[in-house]
Amino acid sequence: MRVHLVASGKYHDIDFARLELLKLLAEHAEIRTSVSTDYADLAAIAAADLLITYTCDVLPDVTQSTALEQFLKRGGRWLALHGTNALLRFADDGVCETPDEAPEFMGLLGTQFAGHPPIAPFKVEITRSDHPMTQGLRAFRVEDELYLSHRRADIDVLLHTSFTGSCPEFRDSEWDEAEVPVLYERKVGEGAVLYLTLGHCRGHYDLRPISGFWPHPQRCAWNYPVFYELLRRGIRWGMPT
Repeated sequence: MRVHLVASGKYHDIDFARLELLKLLAEHAEIRTSVSTDYADLAAIAAADLLITYTCDVLPDVTQSTALEQFLKRGGRWLALHGTNALLRFADDGVCETPDEAPEFMGLLGTQFAGHPPIAPFKVEITRSDHPMTQGLRAFRVEDELYLSHRRADIDVLLHTSFTGSCPEFRDSEWDEAEVPVLYERKVGEGAVLYLTLGHCRGHYDLRPISGFWPHPQRCAWNYPVFYELLRRGIRWGMPT
């Protein structure tokens, strides 16, 4: 089985996330993994059975978006994590905006990140209990970034939370959502996207140039066994049958 891992981006401890994902992949002797920091290695994407992405504000160009669509349509599977759907632009007033500058990419993923409230515990509910990703799981609480997104295509929500309140750091700040996707699946051709929004992590030096030193490293969902269970299930979801 071939896996291609794309791990890079802003404001996160990408080295930590990359290492944790590689350790999980190494649990399967049959997996061979290639790694990159963007979507430029089209040959590796085309050869992969499973694409895994842990990024923030990393976007493919038009050619790369087309290659991602072809990868999915011919049967590839894509495990997209946390900030993969994030596109961030800071306005002159310091507020973060998430403009619609990559419609093809966000359309493939099915959602586009729009904001999150301050990190705090929240409850994740089981939306569908009959899916291999959720069978046997119960609702759980986790402390993480609660990702709020705009839907860009039809998605099948598997886990969800709810949120009513404000995201003061983001232009799209006021929300009242009864169902906020935490895990969903989206079919594209013969393939599929599995998107898990959990998994924020940040070290001392990951907010540069906004902040030179972040005093409190954050691991969020990475501190919870249920998150690793979801990652392991996501890898099995991506294995050819």
